Parts: sequence; structure tokens; C-alpha cells
Amino acid sequence: MRTFYPEIEPHTSGMLDVGDGQSLYWEESGNPDGKPVVFLHGGPGGGTSPAHRRLFDPERYRIVLFDQRGCGKSLPHASEPGAELAANTTWHLVADIERLREARGIDRWQVLGGSWGSALALAYAETHPERVTELVLRGIFTLRQSELDWFYEGGASAIVPDNWEKFTAPVTDARARASASGAPDLPDTYIHAYHRLLEHPDPAVHGPAAVAWSTWEASAITLIPRPEVIATFAEPSYALAFARIENHYFVNDGWFEPGQLIRDAHRLRDIPAVIVHGRYDLCTPATIAWDLHRAWPEAELHLIPDAGHAFDEPGILDALITATDRFAS
Repeated sequence: MRTFYPEIEPHTSGMLDVGDGQSLYWEESGNPDGKPVVFLHGGPGGGTSPAHRRLFDPERYRIVLFDQRGCGKSLPHASEPGAELAANTTWHLVADIERLREARGIDRWQVLGGSWGSALALAYAETHPERVTELVLRGIFTLRQSELDWFYEGGASAIVPDNWEKFTAPVTDARARASASGAPDLPDTYIHAYHRLLEHPDPAVHGPAAVAWSTWEASAITLIPRPEVIATFAEPSYALAFARIENHYFVNDGWFEPGQLIRDAHRLRDIPAVIVHGRYDLCTPATIAWDLHRAWPEAELHLIPDAGHAFDEPGILDALITATDRFAS
């Protein structure tokens, strides 16, 4: 079974001014003369990590990573007081990927994206298919209402009711306070109620809400919960940026038309592609990958029988690296 390539460090990095007061952190590692590949991280708002470089053979790939607007090492960080998200949308990010490609002097590149990164990869490739040599997608997420309802409005609670109660607690408590004081109640849906809490100016309100939102996802991304992953997601600065950006995208339906990414999958038929999805993915159920594959049968689908959502679960990691090795030629 394939596992990570050895640890490597970037040989060059920088900040890319993409307008709107936004600067993106980017880095390159591996072979400067190798096959170009760009990695699209999840969230939105998750940022990249050194482990993401290790999905690719450093002898054969020119590995490009970057942090999307507002997170990771990109500036301004969405955890900063008064950080504005109006210029942080899917289509801003699609344009940012093109700016980065042009700035690095790359004509065409492979695109690997997981979770939200799979949605962004689909949006980018459907907009610029001529710039994509191959697609490797993991943990498919397309921001359909049914997908948001599953994980944020109660579907997943049937499997993890204990974690769901922790996720809903900030909203339940805020509604109780509003009822006692006669203040306006929060919106009916959890996504929109959390939006109110996360945008509240008081850190005593938005801070705990951000940690509850972020750790709800962290507790579900691996088949067996990992305390160290949950602790990383609970770090206050990370949690606030992650929760604010993610919730901002969800209240706006990702700026997609209903079902757009799967509807437009026909635009990808000439691009070699591999889809990898854990059968027991709690965040993004396997039916999403199945729906994409039905609309795009040319894409090779791997349903991993003993995995959840995370990219580093053994079966998923094996399938991803097998795909990048095959596409390296």
C-alpha cells in the first residue's frame, strides 16, 4: 500500500497580490523542471500543510501549494478583527488560481483537490479545461443544499448524536438568552444561526461558536476520531478563520447555481481523472461521488471500503498516490 513520500521543504515561496487587498501565500517544492501540479486545500479556510507536498513524487513533480484567501499564511487572515469576506468567493478563488498559474509561468497543470478543494477543482476545471492536464479528486463536495443539510442541519446527527449536541449548543444557548431577554431570535437553520454568531463583534460570542463549528467537522473527518486533529481545529485563531470562511461560503451556496458542478461535469470529459471517496465518509456521503461519476462516467471512481473523509487515511492515501504516480509521466 502506498504511503507518503518523504518530507521535503519548499525551494521557493512568496506572496501573490491578487487584488482586493488580498495576498496569497504560495510555495513550490519538488523538481523545478518536473510536471506541474497544484494542490487545492479544503475548508474553505483550511490552509495547506507540509503533508500535502508528500502526495507527489518530488523527483517527477513541480509541486505548487497555496493558501486560499483569508487562511493559512495568506493575508489578511480571516481571524483578524474586522476582516472582510466580501471579496472571498468561489469565483475569486478560480481567478486566483489562474493568476498563480500565469505568475509561475505554467501553461497547463494537474489539479488535485480534496473536500472543498474538490469543489474548487471542479469549478476551476469546468471554467478552464484547457489548463488542466489531469484531475485527482478526493472526498467529493459540490455544495448542493442536500449536502449542506446532511452535515449542518441534522442528517449526520443520527450517527454522532453526542457530537451533534456539542455543535448545536451555542445556537441553543443563544436562543435561550434571546427568549429570556426578548431579543430577536436567531434564524431557523443552523448555518444561518451560526452566521449571526460568527459575525458578532464580541469575542465571547464568536470565539466559542467558531470552536464548536470547527471541532464538529474535525470530529467527523476521520473514520476513528483523532484527538490531535480536533485539537488543531480548536486552536482559536485557526477555528475563527475556518468557521467564518466556511460559513460565509455556505450561506451563499458557494455562489453556484443549484447542482452546477455536477451539471457541468460534461465539460471535463477529455481530462483524465480519478475520484477517491471513503465509503464511510460522514462529512460528504459517498452518494455525492456516485452522482458525480454518473454524470461523468469517464472519471475513474475508487470507493475506499474502510475509510472516512480524511486524505491521510490509509486506503485513501494509497489511491491518491497511486493516481499521482500514474499521472506523473
